[in-house]
Amino acid sequence: MLNKIVEKIAYLLSAIGAINWGLVWFTPTKFDLVVYLSNFIGQQPMVENVLYGLIALSGIYVLINIFGGCTSCKC
Repeated sequence: MLNKIVEKIAYLLSAIGAINWGLVWFTPTKFDLVVYLSNFIGQQPMVENVLYGLIALSGIYVLINIFGGCTSCKC
């Protein structure tokens, strides 16, 4: 049960990271979703760094699951 929750959070954060880089790349104003969310949560630089770190760890977790790290299912 806990593994499914962690997996869903990891996929959500990975999607936020992908959307963020898409917005930075394609918008003329270089809109950064992570900076926006960190300002919405609290205007501390540490919040932004924690969000970027969680997104990076989530991306690694998702890659491991995609390329054979998943032993709990029959993928």
